[in-house]
Amino acid sequence: MDPVGALREIAFWLERAQAERYRVRAFRTAADVVAAMAPEEVAARARDGRLKRAKGIGERTFAIIRQAVDGDVPDYLSELRDEAQALPAAGSGPGGGELHSRLRGDLHSHSDASDGTVPFEQMAEAGRWLGREYLALTDHSPNLTIANGLDAGRLARQIDAVAEVNASSPDGFRLLTGIEADILEDGSLDQTPVMLGKLDVVVASVHSKLRSEAGPMTRRMLAAIADPHTDVLGHCTGRLVQGGRGTRPESQFDAARVFAACADAGVAVEINSRPERQDPPDRLIQTALDAGCLFSIDSDAHAPGQLDFLRYGAARAAANGVPADRIATTWPLPRLLEWTRRRG
Repeated sequence: MDPVGALREIAFWLERAQAERYRVRAFRTAADVVAAMAPEEVAARARDGRLKRAKGIGERTFAIIRQAVDGDVPDYLSELRDEAQALPAAGSGPGGGELHSRLRGDLHSHSDASDGTVPFEQMAEAGRWLGREYLALTDHSPNLTIANGLDAGRLARQIDAVAEVNASSPDGFRLLTGIEADILEDGSLDQTPVMLGKLDVVVASVHSKLRSEAGPMTRRMLAAIADPHTDVLGHCTGRLVQGGRGTRPESQFDAARVFAACADAGVAVEINSRPERQDPPDRLIQTALDAGCLFSIDSDAHAPGQLDFLRYGAARAAANGVPADRIATTWPLPRLLEWTRRRG
């Protein structure tokens, strides 16, 4: 078994199970160390023990590498696979599994270019492994300095790099260019119109002044929805309901006006699948549904294993009776791109 693949798959299952980041990092670091060596060197150094002395290789990761180069599935990987099989079925809940099976892609993910954990190539590899047809790379915009947001120059270089990866894709999987653009206080999007016009997907999200009064927040969101580049309104309330960052209440805004504007403009309301967000709340999914909105079930993944969070979003969408055809991420790629280019 390929030791790099074994180590990265272990990291994937740990991420999916929401393990502590330091645990995941140990396996991804070891995978990077091994990936930099020729396979013959890895095998030789594993068998004579020299690999133990390499920086980034610990006792557990060495044992995994040794089993892999000997042609075995590492014991720890087998354990994690068994644990994954014991988890509830994808999108568990009435109709969730069926809806999950209809998801073709994901319009919200991050790489280490902003605040993700791995290069975008590894995110694409995981998306392909999960059976996705497309994945949008939506790193943060420059105003979000805490997340190392991309300015126009860095974004332009990323667009070129994504094109190179897509040109060599063997199976038709498509990595979409995109951004999670910060909605600034005046409602404008935090990237130049020229750069926004070059992207496949634009997710617009509020990340600052989340406790603003309802009036200013509503006007801010309406302005962003009116921007012709906006495709998806991301995690609209900004709430946190669990997790290491603690909890955070919902932002206050006129949901009826905001969702009516989304419906009129063809902007999808994101059903954010991250367990700590579960955003929007069920009552607002119902409001958006009644308003005639489109939806996008997205992972907001910052690591490969988190791409499988879509199962949670699918379960919530099914529980709220959202029709599959009104979910953009169930659409085939040509239809999706026709939609994102609707106001170009």
